[in-house]
Amino acid sequence: MTDLPVFPPSRRLPSARTVFQWLSYLQYPALLVALSYAVRAGLAAGASGRAGWGPVYEAANMVLLHAGIGIGLSSLQDPTKTQNAFSRRVWEDPRKGRWMLGLLAVYALGAMALGLIGAYVAGDPVVGQLSLGLLAFGLGMIGLLKTAMEMREHHRLDRSPSPVTGATMVTTR
Repeated sequence: MTDLPVFPPSRRLPSARTVFQWLSYLQYPALLVALSYAVRAGLAAGASGRAGWGPVYEAANMVLLHAGIGIGLSSLQDPTKTQNAFSRRVWEDPRKGRWMLGLLAVYALGAMALGLIGAYVAGDPVVGQLSLGLLAFGLGMIGLLKTAMEMREHHRLDRSPSPVTGATMVTTR
């Protein structure tokens, strides 16, 4: 006999996929924290004459870190579902989907490249911290890019059957 508990059918543990999809909802608190730091950065910028720019840079770094974490957590969501009609229209159209993947790739790789370059050449600790925040944001965007690629594959109308008719749509350029 093993020491592992045996659960009756009604009390089975959720699958790993389900647990990760639940964890993806942590993106919203992380993005709310990023938003609060963005407001704090704006208020600090308004008062920068008295306190200097240090609080602005610190808040901006926290925005980048929390936004990167939130965007990274969003990559745990189910790629077979879209969140809204705009997203569905983008991923169903092969040209719009390709354009969106390219845009996300430029954002992600650009943020990571700027973060790495800034971290290596920064003589000022403030620039170094902002560069690491930008790097964390870029890593979160890489996770989003991976999920976007999966969403495109799941929702393309030229490769998957139409939800209404069941026929595949053939597109020409």
